[in-house]
Amino acid sequence: MKRIGAIFLTLMLLFCLAACSNESRQSDVETSSGNENTAADTEKGDDNMTGETQANNILVVYFSATGTTKQIAGYAADILNADIYEIVPEDPYTDEDLDYYSGGRADREQDDPAARPAISGSVQNIEQYDTVLLGYPIWHGQAPRIISTFLESYNFDGKTIVPFCTSHSSGIGSSAANLHSLAKNANWLDGERFSSDTTREEVQAWLDSLGLISNAAAEVGVFNFDTHTVLLNSGYEMPINGLGTYSLHGDECRNSVRWALESGVRLIDTASAYGNEEEIGEAIRQAIDDGIVEREDIFVITKIYPGSEMADPETSIQACLDRLNIGYVDMMLLHHPDTNDVKAYKAMEQFVKEGKIRSIGLSNWYVEELTEFLPQVDIPPALVQNEIHPYYQENDVIPFIQEKGIVVQGWYPLGGRGHTAELLGDPVISEIAEAHGVSSAQVILRWNLQKGVVVIPGSSNPDHIRENTQLYHFELTEDEMNRINALDRNEKHDWY
Repeated sequence: MKRIGAIFLTLMLLFCLAACSNESRQSDVETSSGNENTAADTEKGDDNMTGETQANNILVVYFSATGTTKQIAGYAADILNADIYEIVPEDPYTDEDLDYYSGGRADREQDDPAARPAISGSVQNIEQYDTVLLGYPIWHGQAPRIISTFLESYNFDGKTIVPFCTSHSSGIGSSAANLHSLAKNANWLDGERFSSDTTREEVQAWLDSLGLISNAAAEVGVFNFDTHTVLLNSGYEMPINGLGTYSLHGDECRNSVRWALESGVRLIDTASAYGNEEEIGEAIRQAIDDGIVEREDIFVITKIYPGSEMADPETSIQACLDRLNIGYVDMMLLHHPDTNDVKAYKAMEQFVKEGKIRSIGLSNWYVEELTEFLPQVDIPPALVQNEIHPYYQENDVIPFIQEKGIVVQGWYPLGGRGHTAELLGDPVISEIAEAHGVSSAQVILRWNLQKGVVVIPGSSNPDHIRENTQLYHFELTEDEMNRINALDRNEKHDWY
């Protein structure tokens, strides 16, 4: 999913309709899972090394002959907390090479559209970056040919490229447009020209106009109720409410996903064990073909199961990717603890490095399991998904997870199979719902969100799917939150 948050519908239902909705929910399906930069390395904007698995999806790339472009690139990387990469030529340019209109090296290269000066080193893990800011000086009205070398060295399909140039007087002109053919399937934004005296504030204003600042300023794990997203420790944004698909199959599954996407839902949760990844992939691809969404707008979670799947994790992970058939997977979880869980997690880490999975996490892990597991892996989980609802609140587990910079997601948010009617009819929840003119389900989902828990209620009913997105036009008071908190029975509704 893009770092811009998904946009949800915010229509309010009348209370009388919501009350009727509560009764009909009893048959609904609910999810059960529910220093100087070197050419060979990328670095953080604060000059700290990223390492092989640095989780950031914005990269600032620059070529600088005199230092002007380097300064602008440094500002941008610092503002965005982005990784930064300097294009360093194998054969460095000398002052004589850069003596314009002398027939020197730079002149000859710019006169030859086929010139491709060699680059020393390469970008590590280019697959992890969604957005690339590309900076260069203007040479004879165009980008230096070494920029062409860079663009032809990687696959930029689906990525956003933001060009910027530095010059004393020339604008960016046709220099950026002439680069487009070298990355035809990238999303090119309008470029910007900066001078040597450009301030950091001016760069920040430009980035703000592009909509990149809000993501850089986001705090990991803190819910943004304006964009309905949360920034994960992997550097990606995830919607904070979505659709669970446990027990949805065939046309019912395809239709439910379609209705969800049409209603503004951008988070879809599935698992290998659900047996519906193919239908979900079909529904997503059809929605993309129909112009309802773009792939980058959707956040898809799937899981691999204990036993044979974790015993041969590489095969199992690839099978999930193949069944979904949507390119990459936004997040993959281990469905339960298992004797091979560390082995399986390390396999997922490798798929992250290859750009096939963007974020990874765990499902049904609690304090004891996490304490033992976390020291054994390299990439921290971005998410832990557990059963959470007013009758089983995990008030000791949630803070433990969140304090580690890991987002919590709740399955069975409405109580789960056989328990939904009782929970929706709870007198405390019903009274609060009546006070706000919303449904009991909306109150429960909003309670989760205000506790910092992402919700993935399952449903095959289009009205309920739509209603479950309408959680942002009201807010529970502290007293109402406390009243629901007091309903905790430590009553788990499934075995795991």
